[in-house]
Amino acid sequence: MDYLTISSVAKQTGLSPDTLRWYEREGVLPPTQRTSSGQRVYDEKTIKLVTLVARLRRTGMPVAQTRKFLNLFAEGAASHGQRMALLEEHKQRVQNQIDQLQDDLGAIQAKIDHYAELIEQGLDCNNQLIIDETILEQQRKLS
Repeated sequence: MDYLTISSVAKQTGLSPDTLRWYEREGVLPPTQRTSSGQRVYDEKTIKLVTLVARLRRTGMPVAQTRKFLNLFAEGAASHGQRMALLEEHKQRVQNQIDQLQDDLGAIQAKIDHYAELIEQGLDCNNQLIIDETILEQQRKLS
């Protein structure tokens, strides 16, 4: 069986070694296997769990709820229904965030379109025609 070091797992998952250690201390990840010299090593099963935990945290699952998921995970097959319910709740929260972000993105795009139209028509924010050529030149600058 192949094992990866903490730095390899950090690179693979995008988490820092300090975060991996903290997750282990806080019970968000199970205790990690160690070599005879005390170095953490991760097997494939643990790496999959680390990847899932990273996704849950990145999508906003609180540490306490992530820890609860891990505790249920440790219970085995008997907790499949509870884990599924916990993930369904989280999925709904994530979907709500996505919906809100889509609305926000729409508002940002509407503002971009508004400014593009003002620039195209040579208008100020009060829809008044800009006569000053210097202002018109400045208006068209993107940075």
